[in-house]
Parts: sequence; C-alpha cells; structure tokens
Amino acid sequence: MAPRTAKNIRNIALCGHGHSGKTNLLDHILHKTGTVSHLGSVDDGTSVCDFDDIEKHHKYTIESTVTHFEHGGRHFQAIDTPGYPDFLGQTIAALRAVETVIVVIDAHAGIGVNTRRVFQEAGKRGLGRMIVLAKMDAENIDYLSLVESIQSAWGPACIPLNVPLGVGADFKGVVSVLKPQGDAAAALIDPASLHESLIEAIVEVDEVATERYFEGEEPSGERLVELVDRSIAAGKLIPIVCVSAKTDTGVSELIDGLAMCDLPPDAIRRTARDPKSGEQVEVKADPDGPLVAQVFKTRIDPFVQKLSFIRVFSGTLAKDASVHNFTTGKPIKVGQLLRVQGAHTEPIDVAVPGDIVAVAKIDDLHTGTALGDLQMPPIPLPSSMVGLAVSPKSRGDEAKLSGALHKVVEEDPCFRLDRDPQTKELVMTGMSELHLQIVQERLKARDKVEVVTKEPKIPYRETIQADAEGSYRHKKQSGGRGQFGEVHIRMYPLPGDVDIEEYATKERFPSMREYHYDAENNFLWVDSIVGGTIPNNFLPAVEKGFKERMVRGVIAGYQVQNVCVEVHFGKHHPVDSSEAAFKTAGSMAFRNVFQSAKPGLLEPIVKMEITVPGENVGDISSDMSGRRGRMLGMDSAGAGMQTISVEVPLAEVTTYARSLSSITGGQGSYTMEFNHYDVVPGNVQKEIVEKATLEEEEED
Repeated sequence: MAPRTAKNIRNIALCGHGHSGKTNLLDHILHKTGTVSHLGSVDDGTSVCDFDDIEKHHKYTIESTVTHFEHGGRHFQAIDTPGYPDFLGQTIAALRAVETVIVVIDAHAGIGVNTRRVFQEAGKRGLGRMIVLAKMDAENIDYLSLVESIQSAWGPACIPLNVPLGVGADFKGVVSVLKPQGDAAAALIDPASLHESLIEAIVEVDEVATERYFEGEEPSGERLVELVDRSIAAGKLIPIVCVSAKTDTGVSELIDGLAMCDLPPDAIRRTARDPKSGEQVEVKADPDGPLVAQVFKTRIDPFVQKLSFIRVFSGTLAKDASVHNFTTGKPIKVGQLLRVQGAHTEPIDVAVPGDIVAVAKIDDLHTGTALGDLQMPPIPLPSSMVGLAVSPKSRGDEAKLSGALHKVVEEDPCFRLDRDPQTKELVMTGMSELHLQIVQERLKARDKVEVVTKEPKIPYRETIQADAEGSYRHKKQSGGRGQFGEVHIRMYPLPGDVDIEEYATKERFPSMREYHYDAENNFLWVDSIVGGTIPNNFLPAVEKGFKERMVRGVIAGYQVQNVCVEVHFGKHHPVDSSEAAFKTAGSMAFRNVFQSAKPGLLEPIVKMEITVPGENVGDISSDMSGRRGRMLGMDSAGAGMQTISVEVPLAEVTTYARSLSSITGGQGSYTMEFNHYDVVPGNVQKEIVEKATLEEEEED
C-alpha cells in the first residue's frame, strides 16, 4: 500500500436517522475490505463500532466511533455517528473531522427527521455528500417514489450513481449509471436514461469539459475522477447508490463508489485564525505547512484512560512533539500517537494532513481544543436544554458522583453540569430525556453510581417590561462600628438585540461617567454618580450587589437578564460605610426597583421538526396547540411521512418523546433546538411564581 499522504487519505462520516443501517453497513465494509476477519453485527453485540456495553444493550449508536480501512489505493477513515437527535452533538463534532458525509437512508422508512438535519449540517459546512439507500432487501419499497422524494427535498443534484435490479426479496444487484452494462435491461430504471443527467452534473464545474461533452467527448479515467470530486465538492452532484448489507448486495459497488466519490483533504476550503495578525487564513493540506489540528472527540474507556481524537488539517504531527494549545495558551507534549479501530488502538509515529489520530491521558485537551500554529474555529454544537437535579442514591457517594459526571462532561459535548446557586443542587443538562437517561445508565454501568433525579428544570429568566426608579438605605447599628450605604437607581428594559454603543450614549444618560456591559445576560450598568455621593471605591461593591441579586432572581428565583441599571445618587458615612454595606444596599435597591418595573418571566422557546405518518398530522397539530405551540409549516418527508415545523415552549415538551410515541404508535421522530426566549403568559407565570414561592417557604 502506498504511503499515507493527503492525496490518498479519505475521511467520511456515516450519518442518518436511527436504525437506518449505518453501523451494520460499516461493519460489512470493514469485513469486505479485509480490515477485520470477523463480520461484526449490531444484533449479536459484535459490531466493531457499537462496542460500548450500553450500545450493545440498546442496539443503537450513542457515541461516534472512528474506524479505518483501505481500498483502491485509498486510506479511508470512517466515523460511525449516532442516528438519534438526542446525541446530535456527537454527529456534528464528527463533521469537523471529515470531507464527505455518507447520508444513509432506510429504503423502507424514507427520509427520517435526523437525516434531514445532518444533510443540512453537511451542506452548511461545505462538505461533500453521498446518499446510500440501505436495506434495499426490505419489504414494501417504492424505489421510484423514494428517489423522487429525495430530489424533491434536496434538489436535482441528487442523481443515482447506480440503480437496483429489483427491490425487496428480488434485490439481486445494481447497475452503474456511469457505465451501464450487464443486466441493465432488468433495472428498475433504465440507467441510460439517467446517464446524461449524471455526466452533465459532473462536467458542469469545468467549462472545457462541458464544451467537449457537448461535442461528443465524455471525460474518462483520472479526468473523470477529478471532475467527480469537484462536482461533489461544489454541491452540483450528490450521488445515490443502493445497498443491502444483510444480503451483501451492492456493498462492493458502494466501496468502489467511495473510492471515486469521496473527497480528499484539500477539496474543502477551511480557514483558521492567525494569532499574530488576528486574520483568517486559508488552511492547506500541506505536510510542510503550519500545524493546524483540532480535538473533535473525547472518550474515557473503562480503565479511565482519556483518549482525545485529533484531526490534522495542515502540517505534520509527530509523536512526543510539543504543540501550542489554544485553550490554555501553553504548549503541551502530545506523547504517543494512536491509530484507532473502534475500541482498539495501535501506535504510530507521524500524522499527516487528513489523518485522524488519538492521544492518551492529556488533561488539557478537550473537545474543540485547537492545536498548532493556526487556530481552527470552535465546533458549533447544539444547545442542551433539558435539566435534572441529580444526587447520589447512597449517602457518601457525593465525591464519586461528581467525578463520574465530570467524565461525562469530558466525553459528551452536549452535556453540561452546573451547581444551582439558589438550591445548591447539582443539575445535569442534556439534549433530551433520553440523553439524560443514557447518562444515568452510564454512571451505573461504568462508575457503579446510582442516582436520584428530580423533575426537569426549565431555564426561565426574569426581566422587566417598564421603567422604574427607587432607592434603598442599608443602616445597621448594633454596638461598635455600624453599617451604612444608600443607593439610588433607575432601571430600564434592555432589548435583547441592542447595540450597546448606540444605546449607552450621553444623550440617553447625560451624567454617565462609564458603563459596564455583561453580554451573557444582556445587563448594562451605568455609573452616573455626580459629586462623589457614592465614593468610587464603593461602586464595584454596588455592581457586585446587582449581579448577585440577578443570579438569585427576584420574583421566582431565576437569572435576571435584559436589564439596564443606572446608579445616579447615593449617600455614605465616613465611618460606617463599607463595601459590604454598599453591596447589600445595591442588592436590595435592585430587588425593590425590579418589583416596581412590571417584572415578568421569559421562557425558552424551541424549534421542533416532527416527522410523522400523514394520518397523524392533525393529531400533532392539535397536541401542539394544547402545548402553546405555533405551527411554522409542513413538508413532505417521503414514504407517506410529513415533517411539521413548530415553535413551542420548552416546558411543554421536556417529555415529548413518550407522547409522540403514543400518538404515532412509535413511528414518529423529532429534532429540537433552542430558538429564543419569549414572555411567559400571565396565567402560566402566576403558577410558576407560586410554585417557586412555595418551594422557598418549604426550604426555609
């Protein structure tokens, strides 16, 4: 086999909806290419990819898995990704490491909701795409309608690269559209009728090739492969192929198609930040260029060995090399480089552009960490939204639970762990109820920690809807030195999309001396003190009092946001005033004025795409209406399925998976992502505030 170079490396991610057949297909590819001697199976727990005990138990993929194989002079690195939207973060992180996405569709079920999502995510990143119609041996397959639904959803660039000889039990093989031969007459579609469309899509990216084609000369050999790469990279061609891993039909043709259609590392334009100039520069797959690499996955094995998976984009990474870590700003020694095959690793000395390697036991590496001379941008991950307060089932396991949860934080880019400042509870936040259920299973299986959880916590926010002003005097005398501080403030609603430089002007605040802005909570603090009524050395304490009150909340114990506070007057005492006194005065002034400024709650609104059988559309619409949802539109998902887009409060859908399964008989699926915050209706707000007040009284 030729040495590994950027020209002969190919990186692919197999993506699609749950149970579409991705993992079994990759197991067959690994066996077919002679990479593994035993054919793995998801059903019997021997899959190379689904090696985790929890994956074996559930029989679906939870984490992305890196594998590799060789074929046709190419070194392939293939990443199997989860199909359920609950684990979407693993899939999106994997997309950073590849140039081509293999979108796997269950030929019977059609385009699943997560299939649409990963197809769009790949397109947004400029990655090449190839569609594999898997399980062609299943019953009740309408191949023509399926291709039509794909082209309707994703455009005419989706063109069959081969066509099936029969479907279902009659699926006996495939015929190439590029070079029709053999049993072409028995194909479901005459490959010759598609040949012209395929060639036109291939040559469209090159004027000379187009001109020659219309003169009767088709490209061939290396020129054809070059044009195929360019057309796929440009999105002009998205090949469709057919396969059945179960019957081993079309697998060899798929592997040949990968060798021709998957893009090399230099086919995708990527940029990184030059730390010296601050400018974005193009990253080229040059082994002699600046080192550009990034961690896209973290795994902690049962022996508590942390593995950081690194994609090299430019330059050469050698074992024991010292490289710059952009997260810490310090160099690290990478140690031994490892080539990964599922659960197994083997040592290697050097990684070239396009390589995917792992390094072990480096605490300063995390998912998204950029390494080298140029800084790759952060990996855009979906927001986690569903929370559970968690505590150990057995007393004394607090430290053990904390350690186990922090391992999950390292591994899972969409899992978050926080300590609630009000309740002191440990809160874990994930993508969905299922996501958090799997985390609990992992804690029990791997770390032997069982937990107790409370109902999902909704991240409400508090804000105001009117201007108000007021003051608070903190005065305390109990022998010895007293406490004194008086703060006068004005409070204003601050729009979420405000331009602070345009807002914080002398025209609006004539006496403004300076301002501080907290972008995370959209909080603006304006200092308009005149004549030293509050000495400068006490103003930071006033601001600290504001921020502590914002964290504690005012009306229901939730974080405050979208507020501007102007401090315009105060009083102090030369002996009794202190930072503690002014911090208390600031906090209480904030609370009192907030309550006079028409306070309200904001709730997170999520956007959902729900795919269901056509006959269930009315049921979903009615159900969403009862959940305060707003319908946005509807699209055909093919095979009698419809995808409904809706905006709905997160509080109404934290356990939606169970409801959807009940409504659709288990045939429905959905994706969910944070969209925006909106005002909570008055009647709902009253219930939330009353509940929060009751809980506070019970704790007291």
